[in-house]
Amino acid sequence: MLGEAAVAAVPEARAGEADGDGHMIVCGGGPLAHRLAVQLAALYERRVVVLVPSLTEDHGPRIAELARERPGSVRAVQAPRLDVAALELAGVGGAVALALTSGDDHANLQVALNARQLNPDLRLVVRVFNRRLGNRIEQALDRAVLARNPELTRAELEASTTVLSTSATAAPALVAAAVSGRSQAVQVDGRLLRATVRRAGEPPSGQELTTVAAVGPLDEPGTGSSLLPAPEPVGTERIGAEPVGAERVVLELLGGGSTTARRRRLPGLPGLLFASLFSARLRWALAGLLALLALLAGATVAFTGQSPAHSAWLTVLDVLGIADPTDEGGRSGKVLQILTAVSGMLLMPLLIALVLEALGTFRTATALRRPPRGLADHVVLVGLGRLGSRVLEQLWDLDVPVVCVEADPAAVGVARARAFGVPVVIGDATQDGVLEAAKVGRAQALLALSSDDSTNFEVALAGRESVPRLRAVLRLFDDDFAENVYLTLRDSYPEAQTRSRSVAYLAAPAFASAMMGRQVIGALAVGREVLVIAAVEVARSPRLRGVTVADAHRPGLWRVLAVDLAPPELRSPDLAQSRPGGPELLWSPPPDRVLVEGDRVVVAATARGLGLLGSRPDRPAREHHQGR
Repeated sequence: MLGEAAVAAVPEARAGEADGDGHMIVCGGGPLAHRLAVQLAALYERRVVVLVPSLTEDHGPRIAELARERPGSVRAVQAPRLDVAALELAGVGGAVALALTSGDDHANLQVALNARQLNPDLRLVVRVFNRRLGNRIEQALDRAVLARNPELTRAELEASTTVLSTSATAAPALVAAAVSGRSQAVQVDGRLLRATVRRAGEPPSGQELTTVAAVGPLDEPGTGSSLLPAPEPVGTERIGAEPVGAERVVLELLGGGSTTARRRRLPGLPGLLFASLFSARLRWALAGLLALLALLAGATVAFTGQSPAHSAWLTVLDVLGIADPTDEGGRSGKVLQILTAVSGMLLMPLLIALVLEALGTFRTATALRRPPRGLADHVVLVGLGRLGSRVLEQLWDLDVPVVCVEADPAAVGVARARAFGVPVVIGDATQDGVLEAAKVGRAQALLALSSDDSTNFEVALAGRESVPRLRAVLRLFDDDFAENVYLTLRDSYPEAQTRSRSVAYLAAPAFASAMMGRQVIGALAVGREVLVIAAVEVARSPRLRGVTVADAHRPGLWRVLAVDLAPPELRSPDLAQSRPGGPELLWSPPPDRVLVEGDRVVVAATARGLGLLGSRPDRPAREHHQGR
């Protein structure tokens, strides 16, 4: 079994012989595994063993090439089955961290349980789409660690197992790229940290912490961005010094709350019966019939002199055909009874129409909605897989009108779109008429999030042919292809905004940081770069220990945003959640505050900067982030 299950790639030596203690293992053969291995080796300077299902399929050849380029830090191991033998061949007993990047939740769970049995002290980072299953996996694995090491602190226990979702990590960046003017936000210690684009001279709308990027006019060739620029000297006018048309991406601190803008509520019973079930035409017809009955009841009171209650009762009986003919009241009473009977004849077809329309409403409530005729300024979302469903949730929370396009009626996000009442067009978006059915001609943006790169590229080209100025956001697995697509669409349509996003590129910083035992609170997209908001222990970061907040800043790499004032033994392991005693973060700490070994800080950092924070201090920090 071992010969079939695991075969070492370049170099030829067995993976577990030379690694010793301290290496890390990445399981998977997709773009996330490749990107994660690059970041661990290049940014964090760690030795990495990659367990690849096949060295000839998917990103297996790239991982093998990476192993040849970095023979001392990366080793590729072909393992068609991730069983105990494969884990032992990768040296799981001496590893410090293991990342499971497969898209199969249950397979990741099985490997995680085996790895925990082989190495109880192993730090696990598991990719899981199902949130409920992910929480249960994390709790079960943490209990196993706690049973072996009851003296672990809450922070150490929290770092032992981390469950992440690539789609949930990448969705905010995709939504922000598609919806111009929408801000991104992450929750930190019960408050919202929001990244907002501001033009020169525009006043802040919240407590502005810092400028994380200064960019030129959007989408103009030759204009770049400066991530985490150096702070301006005291006394200078920052905004006035910016070029005309320049924009800043600023971090603002808002009050407590959730990023969810709103949740639609079910209508009350009266609204459900009349507004939801019946059309306006039938509601007006019913109101007219009731008014006619009231008029006939009033006429009965006038002609017969009886009480209003008795007259109304007689009128209802006549309408339903229950009352006997009357000889009282003379000619006018007989005419009135005939008119009432005729009104009763009108009641029956109205009741039938009401019943049929109510049944039709219930029938179509479980069906997919079609795009309304007058719909405009919406987002066309192509692809309702795992990533598409996450993006749909965030667009729904932001109250952005959406029309979805999906070729598979059984896709993950179709049921979610039906529950939200979002219009869905079932069909291949590359075929004629499908995007037109989604009203792409009046849309504000097009999100192509299918699982095929060429399909997304073709969808973007088709959308641009209909609307040359359409804002297009593409999900692309291949990083190099994403770069080429971005440049091609930008040059072909210079007046339109184009964004190409690799989900692996957006998610890899969170996975790498979790493997290093750090807590990534959130990720924000700034242009084509990713800015990570993370909690960092000063004791584990030699570059922060013993320096002031001002001196700790590195332009283009990282910046200290806040200092945790809680004692180490009482600190919350998850800064993304609010603490029972209230927030204990000191935002915008004094520049002369010295960071000591017991401090924990919240930083905004690039992926390279976050890697350098945990590296040796003698390694020179590069001033510019290198990435797509």
